[in-house]
Amino acid sequence: MAPAAALFVGLMSGTSLDGVDAVLVDFSGSHPRTLATFWLPYSPEVRNQALQLQATGNDEIRSAAHLSNQLANCYAHAVREVLAAAGTTPEQVAAVGCHGQTIRHQPAAGYTVQLNNPALLSELTGITVVADFRSRDIAAGGQGAPLVPAFHAAVFGDPRQHRVILNVGGIANLTDLKPGSPVRGFDCGPGNLLLDAWIERHQGLRYDEAGNWARQGRVITGLLTRLRADTYFSADPPKSCGRDDFNMPWLESHLAGDEAPADVQATLLELSALAAARAVEQWCGHPDAMFVCGGGARNDALMARLQQLLPGCRVANTDILGQPADWVEAVAFAWLASRTLRGEAGNLPEVTGARGPRVLGAIYPR
Repeated sequence: MAPAAALFVGLMSGTSLDGVDAVLVDFSGSHPRTLATFWLPYSPEVRNQALQLQATGNDEIRSAAHLSNQLANCYAHAVREVLAAAGTTPEQVAAVGCHGQTIRHQPAAGYTVQLNNPALLSELTGITVVADFRSRDIAAGGQGAPLVPAFHAAVFGDPRQHRVILNVGGIANLTDLKPGSPVRGFDCGPGNLLLDAWIERHQGLRYDEAGNWARQGRVITGLLTRLRADTYFSADPPKSCGRDDFNMPWLESHLAGDEAPADVQATLLELSALAAARAVEQWCGHPDAMFVCGGGARNDALMARLQQLLPGCRVANTDILGQPADWVEAVAFAWLASRTLRGEAGNLPEVTGARGPRVLGAIYPR
């Protein structure tokens, strides 16, 4: 077993609102080693409450506080399970890095909100908790996102190969790792968010497994053109987005109303693929390889389309680099927590637009 100072738990619950990814990571070597993983799906109650808080409503303060406590209990459950899977005790863990659940992301207005009760999480687990990673970067004039490019650079950078890392969660973000150049990164647009919402509405499924339903449809050219006309896609980095920008009302505002549901799904997959591929072409030049992580890495139709759109670039998932695609973001927040405890910056100003490097997160001691 690694020394206690090297063991961290990472918790990630993203814009897909599907549940909590938990990892136990050993940072004692040259590269992070994941010792155990656990996924806890959100209950319908938790998921619905989080969805409702995406928009302004009544009694938001009470609702947010109540959900924060529920989330802390979910997070504590995930921590207990991942430690049990590894045969590790809370005393052996330096800290939990917890992203929290984003319900608002408005960097232009100077704020972002990730719900969590880290004090309660520390009480429930008996472990130091590091949380609220995004606020300090926003306070320093940054976007507060994406934060994973610093981790991508540390773990996936290669001095001989120009790589792009594409993280496809609810929102997709790119990290450009060109040898000899500064790291670049930004949110390129919707990833799984609209795909998941559309298939849930029409088929009652939480996601489109392997993109099979999208494959049954045909891209609606006019709809794709209207969606692609959103000014976010043409905006220069640094930039970040979330459910505030891309959501079902946004999609519905572009629909004629007579589209076949499978055709809309095919169009949404094309939107996600094009947003990433065109961003690579515009901002990353000609990379040798794109490595994909997040849930979208398991969408075979999306992966195939990315390869078609980027014929000169090898497209694969991060599994082959030693970091399983499903767990990369959770490992990243364990890594960010480790930097926070050491007093080291976790952001990249060239990515977020912040005025300089900042130590991220608030610490809640065990």
